[in-house]
Amino acid sequence: MVLVEVVTVAEELENRYDVAVVGGGAAGLAGALMLGRSRRSVVVIDAGEPRNAPARGVHGLLGLEGISPSALLERGREEVRGYGVDLRQGEVEAAARDGSGFALTLKDGAAVRARRLLVTTGLVDQLPDLPGLRVRWGRDVLHCPYCHGHEVRDQAIGVLASGPMSVHQALLFRQLSADVTYFTHTMPAPTDEQHEQLMARGITVVEGEVTSVESSGDRLVGVRLADGTLARRAALVVASRMVARAGFLSALGLRPVEHPSGMGQHIPADPTGRTEVPGVWVAGNVTDLAGQVSTSAAAGAMAGAQINADLVGEETARAVAEQRDPFSADSEQRVCELVLGDRRHGQ
Repeated sequence: MVLVEVVTVAEELENRYDVAVVGGGAAGLAGALMLGRSRRSVVVIDAGEPRNAPARGVHGLLGLEGISPSALLERGREEVRGYGVDLRQGEVEAAARDGSGFALTLKDGAAVRARRLLVTTGLVDQLPDLPGLRVRWGRDVLHCPYCHGHEVRDQAIGVLASGPMSVHQALLFRQLSADVTYFTHTMPAPTDEQHEQLMARGITVVEGEVTSVESSGDRLVGVRLADGTLARRAALVVASRMVARAGFLSALGLRPVEHPSGMGQHIPADPTGRTEVPGVWVAGNVTDLAGQVSTSAAAGAMAGAQINADLVGEETARAVAEQRDPFSADSEQRVCELVLGDRRHGQ
């Protein structure tokens, strides 16, 4: 006996949306909020792995200064639910074209279809491979002076050279403390111009490889150099290599490329978040590696508004065509797509 799985029209339509938002951080929820307020059917699919989870608070976000990352997301989820947005826990494994829209396959085997995609999956921080470093990440091992710098003001700060922006980081953190040490580690020594800048700002330069990050009693105490010396520091600044979480987009022809800054890989887009693939928008750290929570939320809202405008344009063009010829082949096809999906014309 052959068992045939029967999927009702209602069940299939339940997983069809105007917009699927992949990623439920600040950018994704802000985009969903804008779309929900525009009376769009929206689903937010989130894997539940926010980049800023280790941080104690979100900073630089007007009106919500210092709010915990988890509290901010819960507040955002509650707001979008109020506009009928569906929230779904899961990870998107693949994305493919589905007629004029998209089909998403989740790791649990579920499928979601949408007319447009907003991708806000963020990035992965690839950290230097140093013992003791990762466990302090987001606490007293930091990367952004605007996100966490004020919290380590006037402390002994170390900057581990680990990327093309490390000297720039040292100069920025010098604004927050007079005690800043720059560790060249395995990177090339600063250029003559950079060395002059560091010296002029009173930043000590220590040459030689760092072999470990040392902690005691749940706090950073310093870095261990190759010669065994412990350089005591209360905070350590590291430039991670940032890589967009976007592997599932490859089948659509979207792959991360090197960012012009040299800081990692991102998905390029125009200022509204529109990518080179029609129907796909991006917002937040997946495209803007240096974006903070506030700028990511703003970018998500912008992308949501642009997606709604794009859908309005499509729907208006269709309405005009149907008004001219309500019995055209295009009109019939549209009705069949809405009602029967892939089973139209007896399939």
